[in-house]
Amino acid sequence: MTTPTPALPTLPELRIQIDAIDQQLLTLLNSRALVAEKVGDVKKREGTAFFRPDRVAQVIEKIQLTNPGPLKGPHVAAIWREIMSACLALEAPQRVAVLGPAGTFCEQAAIEFFGGAADLIYCANFDEVFHATAAGSAQYGVVGVENSTEGMVTRSLDLFLHTPTHVIGEVTLLIRHNLLRLENSVEGIEAVLAHPLALAQCQAWLSKHLPHAERRPVSSNAEGARLATTNPAWAGLASERAATQFGLHIAAHAIQDEAYNRTRFAIICLPQTVETPPPTGRDCTSLIVSVPNRPGAVHDLLVPLKTHGVSMTRFESRPARTGQWEYYFYIDVQGHPSQPHVAAALADLQKLSAFYKLLGSYPVAE
Repeated sequence: MTTPTPALPTLPELRIQIDAIDQQLLTLLNSRALVAEKVGDVKKREGTAFFRPDRVAQVIEKIQLTNPGPLKGPHVAAIWREIMSACLALEAPQRVAVLGPAGTFCEQAAIEFFGGAADLIYCANFDEVFHATAAGSAQYGVVGVENSTEGMVTRSLDLFLHTPTHVIGEVTLLIRHNLLRLENSVEGIEAVLAHPLALAQCQAWLSKHLPHAERRPVSSNAEGARLATTNPAWAGLASERAATQFGLHIAAHAIQDEAYNRTRFAIICLPQTVETPPPTGRDCTSLIVSVPNRPGAVHDLLVPLKTHGVSMTRFESRPARTGQWEYYFYIDVQGHPSQPHVAAALADLQKLSAFYKLLGSYPVAE
């Protein structure tokens, strides 16, 4: 006699199960939020920082390590980042300055680092982001520093030199530029409006498909998308997020010339807001130096790194604007100043430098 096969649950039955689990999750999340509020009270009494990027990273890593599945690790990380962001907003909303308007990649980087509950302050350019962060109207700022196609964002480098902010983290985004406009077509476009870097990253596609369209630089890609809503003959280069934000069609998807186009964003704040994060074993240290204008000075600058076995991952120069052909050098090295060989190399390098500024030590973005 055969055993009858048990009936599979029906869709309505499964939905009832999901609804019940959702209620359990909501109860647990609110319990977590109540504890987070108590944590906030303790931090207020002690005067300690509300946002600790190293603590966020530790919690997420621990959750990922204990995750039994079937949820994937990156999805678990995204969920927990939003949970922690929402709880932190109950303790003290975090004000974060970003390049605006809404829909920029800078905004996306901020949400990826701080979560969706952060209080975003939209700025017209990176100068305003640095100023808002240095002046305290924002606790943190997010600025672009490097693109895999076009290189360094030189304005950010110059602003690092003259502001008291330091770097506590970074986010790397895969950049996809889409052609956005009111019409779902590439016909009749007279002008393409975007940030100069985006126009440069899409120049081959634009030359081939829109050779007669004016390329008009604006303060941000999202601003280009916003302006595209005002004229059917204009198009912007921006993210899918911006298309949704401004109600535009994506007339052409992913038109950047390089498929693997990434931009690196730095998270900045005043040292009194958050101190240098502790070492993680996957850290980067950024600094600015200058040396006297004499033969062999730049070579001598690099000797301490070789002597102490410290790997340099970036070396950029910017003119000092003194009229004497002098330069500031922007250097990234692997490691953290708490490591003896890194500390020794930095100490020797500082002795050789006419100017020395440590921009920050922070975990490397994956």
